[in-house]
Formats: sequence, structure tokens, C-alpha cells
Amino acid sequence: MAAYEYEEGSNNQETNNNNMDYDPLFVPDPVKSFVVHLYRHIREKNVYEIHQMYETSFHTLSDRMFKDTPWPSVEGVAQYVDNDHVFCLLYREMWYRHLYARLSPTLKQRIDSWDNYCSLFQVVLHGVVNMQLPNQWLWDMVDEFVYQFQSFCQYRAKMKNKTEQEIALLRQHDQAWNVYGVLNFLQALMEKSSIIQILEQEKEGTEQFTSTDGYDYSGGSNVLKVLGYFSMVGLLRVHCLLGDYQTGLKCLLPIDITQQGVYTSVIGSHIATIYHYGFANLMLRRYVEAIREFNKILLYIYKTKQYHSKSPQYEQILKKNEQMYALLTVCLSLCPQAKLVDDTVNSQLREKYGEKMSRMQRYDDEAFALYDELFSYACPKFITPSAPSYEEPLVNYNQDAYRLQLKLFLYEVKQQQQLSVVRTFLKVYSTISVEKLASYMEVDETTLRSILMTYKHKTHSVGADGKTISNADIDFYISDDLIHVVETKTPKNYGDYFLRQIVKLEAVIGDMDRIKLE
Repeated sequence: MAAYEYEEGSNNQETNNNNMDYDPLFVPDPVKSFVVHLYRHIREKNVYEIHQMYETSFHTLSDRMFKDTPWPSVEGVAQYVDNDHVFCLLYREMWYRHLYARLSPTLKQRIDSWDNYCSLFQVVLHGVVNMQLPNQWLWDMVDEFVYQFQSFCQYRAKMKNKTEQEIALLRQHDQAWNVYGVLNFLQALMEKSSIIQILEQEKEGTEQFTSTDGYDYSGGSNVLKVLGYFSMVGLLRVHCLLGDYQTGLKCLLPIDITQQGVYTSVIGSHIATIYHYGFANLMLRRYVEAIREFNKILLYIYKTKQYHSKSPQYEQILKKNEQMYALLTVCLSLCPQAKLVDDTVNSQLREKYGEKMSRMQRYDDEAFALYDELFSYACPKFITPSAPSYEEPLVNYNQDAYRLQLKLFLYEVKQQQQLSVVRTFLKVYSTISVEKLASYMEVDETTLRSILMTYKHKTHSVGADGKTISNADIDFYISDDLIHVVETKTPKNYGDYFLRQIVKLEAVIGDMDRIKLE
């Protein structure tokens, strides 16, 4: 039976979204059919059908029957799937994800969802999981796990209006969504899967992982391996939420993001990886690397977004697309390297932020307000992972982490202010004496040397491999009190230019062939 057949349930079935009295044990016929066939396809390792049911049918039923209510409880559906423990954990995971997406979970439900993830990951780590699941589902598990952790931290930080019952529940379940627990699960999945060793062996040609998109065609399971793989992206995301960008990038090192990989097989994973990778590099002043990766992903989204227009992730894709354009604007304002940006992306960028970019170059109060605005719009939702002190007067502290990161970012922007003046003069001259430049800038020579040292420091950063990398479009060195300017030139890719012109010419010839001469 095809995954979509059961969706055409009888019209006399009352939909739950009009039923104010939600009965968690009542299982409508379409849902019975859904869980029975999903269970069967999982047992048969029919990845294609599982993907169709998970990606299409689940959302169709949710839209039609459960817009304003949860799905039937696992206790209601368990009898139709032989009370299978692992399937019930997977169903609960989907149940809570739907709850978070459509409704507002209670504190008890947040804690129960944590317990379900603990049970599910414990089975994957220590049990025998003999099944294949679509990469989309496995990515969504990791993605939702991190999202619910972030959501819980934000919820817990809003202490002002908490009831006594909520505070008592928070005290009682102080280990729920604990930051160490979250990091430990992601780390354990990565280590137990041996994914780092698998990726190393793949480089040597002794292992196939990327070429099969992580699936096991020899009858084994892909669940642990792919969860371990996506956990590296999950760790990057968690560390970005905590403001620890160096550690986050270190967690992603085993994945070569300059190449296609399993992370690119799922659009949500691809975008989340590059978004957090680019943001971490931005905060570490590795602007060139951030610009390069933002440019690639934005070009990819521009070319492929129409294929995802019916996907449940489509709105999220568009939102992240806009946020990354904002981050690219910030990067290019701090590090003018427009040569690294593709013409198509540059055209979109100018259309969206062209006016703001020119105003951001002035470094006045209005410019700082624009940096503030773009950072606040495009940054991750930072979290404070520690529990509140319940004895003190209860206050909201959910914005503290964001304010700290914004303060650090704007402090960095302010330090760049005088550097734009230096860059302007260096662009004009190939050589200039220290004395002459000091007089132009109306500072003494000692101050100028300090400014030049600051320019060197701010336009260089330490890469992931520990080597110093340059972000400067204009560099210089000083010899005998004479400043020698070196302009970095990006090698032109003539091949791409000629290919574009050939395509245009072929289109013109095609149009001419279609014209019937009178």
C-alpha cells in the first residue's frame, strides 16, 4: 500500500480541530492506518515509504485533523503497533515535535519530552537498533532536540510570572534539559557511532558513507551513524547558543564543508550548518571564511528554493535566507571583500541592503544602530544555560546572553571605526611615509603606529588549524619609516565567465531559430 493511500480517510470522521474536548486515547481511522503502515515500513526497512509517510503524510494529517490539538497519545496507538517500545519512542518524538510546532507545551510536557529523548537516545546508544530511517527524520531529531533545549532555557529564564507550582516542578526536575546532559548525549552519539573514524577512512578510500548518503545497503542500520554525524552539527549549534564559537567550530572539523556531504542531503541540515558556521566565523573575525560560505549557500538557495516550496521547512528556509543576507551585509561592511561574492548574490544583496550598507560605512550613531538592528535580527537566540537562584527576587534573565553578545559585537564594530580611515588612505597610495600619513590623519607618529598595529590585528585572525589568516583587502608593511601598500587580488575565474556567456549565446541562437523569417 502506498504511503499516501490511507490519507483519503472517510469524510464522516470528525476532525479534532473542531473538537474542544480532546481525548488522547481516541484514535481516528486515518491515524490507525498511518501508524500501522509506518510501523510495517520501519520493520521492512522501506526507507522510501517511511520518508513519504514522515515528510508528506504526517504533515497532511496534522493540517487536516490536528491543527489546534495534539495527536492521539502513544497509549492510544500502542495497541496497533504491537506495543513496540522503539516505535512508541519514535511516535512520542513526533508527537512532541507537533506539540511544539502547533501549540504551547506546558512545563510538564517539556520535562516529559526530555525524558522521551533520554529513553530514545539510550536505546540508540546501548540497545540493538536494526532499522533504517530517512536522513530527514534523523536530522529533525537532532534539530528538535537542540531547539527544545533552547526553548526550555528561554522558558526557564522568564521567572517573573512563574507560579509556585511551576517553580516547585523546576526544582524537582532540575536535571531536565541540563546543558551537560544535552552536550553529553550529542557527544556520546558522535563517539559511539565512530563517525569521525568513518569519515577519516572515507578519505583513504576504505569506507563509503557520503556516497551512500549514510544509508547501509548491506542490511544494517544507519540510525546511530547518521545521528552521530548530525550530532556534530548539533554541537556546533549548542556552542553557538552558549557563545563558545571556537569549541563549536572544533566540533564541526571532521566534516569538510567545502565538499558535498551527508549534511547537504537534507536542506534544513545544510542551511543550519552553514548559518552557524558562518556566524561563528563572523564572531571570531574570520570574515573572509564567513563571506565565502554565506555566498555559496545563498547562491544554492536562490537556485533551488522553488523545489522546496511545498516542503514543511519552506518558511524556515526563507527566514534563514533573509538572516544570512543580513549577516553577509555585516561581514562585507566590516571586511569589504565584494570580489568573493557571486554576481547573483551581490545583486540580491544590493536590492535588500544596498542603502543600509552605504550608511554602515560612516561609523556614526546611525551606522551603529544599523549594526545593532542587523545583528539582533540575524543572530541565534542565545541562552543562559544555568538554572536561576530561586531564593532571590524572581526576575527575567532571558535576554542577558543576547545583550552580552550584542555588546561584544558592537565593541568590535567600534574598534573598526578608525580602521576605515586607514583603509581609505592605503587604497590611494602604493607607498607613503609614516610622517605624511600621520599628518593626513591628524595624529602623531606614535599614535599612527598604534593604529596601524590595530589594523594588522583586526584584519588577521587565527584559523581552525592554528595558522594566522588575513581578512584584509589592503595590506601593508613598513620599511625605514615608509609604508608599502600591497593590494590582495583575487584570481579571476575566467572559466565561469566564458561558460555563462556560452549559455547566453546558446539561448540567443535558440530564440533566433524559433523566429520564422517571412
